[in-house]
Amino acid sequence: MKERSNDYNISQCLQDSVIEYLNYLKVERGLTENTLISYRQELKQFNYYLTKHKIINFYQVDRFVIMDYLKSIQHSGKSENSIIHSVSTLRKFFLFLKQENIIQNNPMLKIDTPKKAQHLPQVLSIDEVDRLLAVPDIKTDLGIRDRALLETMYATGLRVSELVNLTGDNLHLDMGFIQTLGKGNKERIIPIGDVAIDWLNIYLKQVRNKLVKDSNEKHVFVNAHGRQLTRQGVWKNLKQQVRAAGINKNVTPHTLRHSFATHLLENGADLRIVQELLGHADVSTTQIYTHISKKRLQDIYNKAHPRA
Repeated sequence: MKERSNDYNISQCLQDSVIEYLNYLKVERGLTENTLISYRQELKQFNYYLTKHKIINFYQVDRFVIMDYLKSIQHSGKSENSIIHSVSTLRKFFLFLKQENIIQNNPMLKIDTPKKAQHLPQVLSIDEVDRLLAVPDIKTDLGIRDRALLETMYATGLRVSELVNLTGDNLHLDMGFIQTLGKGNKERIIPIGDVAIDWLNIYLKQVRNKLVKDSNEKHVFVNAHGRQLTRQGVWKNLKQQVRAAGINKNVTPHTLRHSFATHLLENGADLRIVQELLGHADVSTTQIYTHISKKRLQDIYNKAHPRA
């Protein structure tokens, strides 16, 4: 019983600094709840490790403790990207502790960040996109809704969360653009093509009012019961549509976003413009799509050239 009490006190001592840090992130940095949850889970795991090894405060943490911790999570089977996230979280946390004079020496100064493994996201070819867009039965109300939804996703590169949260106030179809709130509540303006505008207008004028039962429902895309369509609903419908299109790829709503960006770059769009359209804070995030384009170019060459 005494051992449990000691563990509790150690854990609580560490936890106080974490709570102070999370409050700082929320109040002064204004981070979103999802980001705070990610930091909280990461630091909770780190605290558990320190408690297990009888480390009672952050003064005792040096770079060797950090290295042992990173080794332990690597051996537990965590991915390379997860370890990179752990290093990033700890780096920011200990910087905060140093600035607040909670510690004298920052143990993260001599810890290198592992290089991020780049995994090229899967994209659809233009032919596959055309086949997918042709799947919804436009003789039905839900078919028209699905066609308008798919056209909008591919025309704008919206994240699925941005798509399902669109309201009528976000649509400026007469001027050819929509507005959305992306990550970090950053607003951006996105142009939308004529084909997607036409299908949105058909859906809004002929279908949506028939589905919606509550006049207070403001979301553009609704389900069969007239309520906001969920991310899970979009994902479930898309899986069925991909099978119907005969596409043998692991397609998610994000695949259409990847395809949107890749096709723009392949057709000569400037990287900075694509960055702006996608709402990426850093252009290095957008550069992944240039690698996709080069890989596809190489694949086409290998298939087409007689001596490839």
